[in-house]
Amino acid sequence: MASQKITTILLDCDNTLVLSEDLAFEGCADLINEISRNKSVPLPQPFTGPSLITEFVGQNFRGMMVSLQKRYNFTMTDAELNDYVKREEDVVIAKLKEKLVPCVGVDAVLEKLAREGKYKLAVVSSSALRRVKASIEKVGQDKYFGDDVYSAATSLPVPTSKPDPAIYLHAMKEMGKKAEECIAVEDSKSGTLSGTRAGIKVVGYVGPYPDGEKEHMEKVLKEAGAVVVMRDWSEFEGVLEKIQKGEF
Repeated sequence: MASQKITTILLDCDNTLVLSEDLAFEGCADLINEISRNKSVPLPQPFTGPSLITEFVGQNFRGMMVSLQKRYNFTMTDAELNDYVKREEDVVIAKLKEKLVPCVGVDAVLEKLAREGKYKLAVVSSSALRRVKASIEKVGQDKYFGDDVYSAATSLPVPTSKPDPAIYLHAMKEMGKKAEECIAVEDSKSGTLSGTRAGIKVVGYVGPYPDGEKEHMEKVLKEAGAVVVMRDWSEFEGVLEKIQKGEF
């Protein structure tokens, strides 16, 4: 393969930069169960944080609710959905501000990238902008990204969620970048599909998954289009070098 000049690194937030998914889905499950009761939806069993993660990792709350309305044949007005989206943001942000920590090893990588100054860094997430900013501020990562923080739930004219590539296309347009000069780092199938569909080479990351699930998730992310999958952030420098050389 020909060498590739990478100028920009686009990073997912949840479980890529910060260990937020368990905390966030815990809050989501409580609200979804409340909605199900209010709408008389006959769930086989109440949702839990882990059961939601298994099914919807990488999607935002709005995307989850659109899918669940189709599955269980119930409807919500735009006003109802928007109210629950706001409530979910508040619940999750409170949890994140209390307990959030960075993914293992990522801060050292970000610090080195910032010090060297070779690459533009940006966050590209499905989650609401308020939540993403609260997350990176809580762990002290906001200094690496400035205003280059993009949300599929907030930054677009019409809210959406990964695997829709719209948020990656928007971020590149805003920064004046082309897909061939970017790489993305993603931990989920939906995120990997989003980046790949935008024409970006995606590096998969499975570090936060339980050891018994890592091998399976490596396969899932590769099938979704990841050119390589990392288990630890210590692998990133070598992966980036190989992509620059055209080895992936």
